[in-house]
Amino acid sequence: GFIMRQIMGIQVGNREHEASRVQELLTKHGCIIKTRLGLHESSAAHCSTSGLILLEFLPDTDDEIALMKKELSTLESVLVRQMEF
Repeated sequence: GFIMRQIMGIQVGNREHEASRVQELLTKHGCIIKTRLGLHESSAAHCSTSGLILLEFLPDTDDEIALMKKELSTLESVLVRQMEF
């Protein structure tokens, strides 16, 4: 059968301030994460203070995904978006 794929994008606006808390939450909910991809803008001159993390979740984890989104959304510079395929 067809399985819905849950994808979450997490934009961290202030990595210096929020990165450790974001990492803590990703570790807390690590068992539901199938794939994690981290993207950030950088150049030879500097490393960006913002970053983007893309997550793909295991199937049938909607309740925990919702909890994780709620917890991440309490962080000041963090923006969370979700997609379903």
